[in-house]
Amino acid sequence: MTENPQRPEPRTLTVGVLGAGTVGTQVIRLLTTQSQDFAARSGARLEITGIAVRNTSAPRDPAVPAELVTDDALSVATSNDLVIELIGGIEPARSLVLAAFKAGASVISGNKALIAAHGPELYDAAAEAGTDFYYEAAVAGAIPVVYALRESMAGDQITSVLGIVNGTTNYILDEMSTKGLSFEQALATAQELGYAEADPTADVDGFDAAAKAAIIASLAFHTRVGLEDVTVEGIRDITGEDIREAHASGCEIKLLAIAQRREDDHARGISVRVHPALVPAHHPLAAVHGAFNAVLVEAEAAGQLMFYGQGAGGAPTASAVLSDVVAAAAHRVHGGQAPRESIYRDLPILGPESAITRHQVQLKVADAPGSLAQVAGVFADNGVSIDSVRQSAYVGGSDAIVTIVTHPASVFHLDAAVASLANQERVREVVSVRRVEGQ
Repeated sequence: MTENPQRPEPRTLTVGVLGAGTVGTQVIRLLTTQSQDFAARSGARLEITGIAVRNTSAPRDPAVPAELVTDDALSVATSNDLVIELIGGIEPARSLVLAAFKAGASVISGNKALIAAHGPELYDAAAEAGTDFYYEAAVAGAIPVVYALRESMAGDQITSVLGIVNGTTNYILDEMSTKGLSFEQALATAQELGYAEADPTADVDGFDAAAKAAIIASLAFHTRVGLEDVTVEGIRDITGEDIREAHASGCEIKLLAIAQRREDDHARGISVRVHPALVPAHHPLAAVHGAFNAVLVEAEAAGQLMFYGQGAGGAPTASAVLSDVVAAAAHRVHGGQAPRESIYRDLPILGPESAITRHQVQLKVADAPGSLAQVAGVFADNGVSIDSVRQSAYVGGSDAIVTIVTHPASVFHLDAAVASLANQERVREVVSVRRVEGQ
């Protein structure tokens, strides 16, 4: 009986890390403490040779080897087989990633703002260099949405993607819903717990979710979608009264990123938007609490698929980064490449008025016979069908608050109906207009 030949020693690949914040520290920790596992999975020993930071003298977690820390980011970006970019923002991240590709490195990034703004340029640079470009961590943290859209569902036709992709805003809205806190109180709590930054603009005004929506739409519909193509509305104006009214309608309010393909007699293209919306309590997204994320994908063959998990934090995001590291390393050893940019469909980007959705419209109307008939007639004249009507409250002695939920209609037709309602004699005020998403 002959002995099995000894396995050859795995190849060594050098790794440069750009950024050693919360996520970068966890990536470094795991690469160091689980090095043998990563070698077995990828077929290569992964050796960190440099960790680029802005301030080399700042205090750091002991997991970050002090001897590898440098402020020479360009050297780290251009002298390694794999480069992990976790700086965030546009510059210097863009220049460093392009330099890494030019030097022949495969790049793993968690930078949604960079990818949403310069994705095509980065894809082209990776293709020219013949290297990999991975960015699973850029969307929804540990949830493998990018992989699902880019690879797992490559054989299907996706019709829509609906998701909670910002944990900070979901936490704030959840605190308002479950504890009755005001927006300001919930935001302060999120900041105390580290869910929200001192400047929460990117989160609460929807820009973080918009960058992720652009990436999702590009992957789902094989069309280049930039941040400027996303219609954005944040949650600053959500009040306790909005939450209570949502509950009265059997709904929760969530900040949603939505990408939809529309192909009918009136429009052909894709709609990409971020906004707060009422979600019926029976819908799976209504039950997403705290800082968790969830993404619902609908496809022609697969039907409805749900992805749920932690969308932020050092360890969950590091998990997504390291899955890309293993894939890129395996390609270096065994051959193969990450999927290239797929833009064969090149669908037009539709304006916000073309989006199809249900709406909840609250009106203050004269509490008199014929008022509802007049309101219903305005909706009908503008091509909007009514699903339900509920009288919410009396106001004074002669007016009442009426809540109307429509059937799906284009925003164009809904806006026309609302504009007309505001001019009706029996309509005292259009109190609010909220989108309703989910069935």
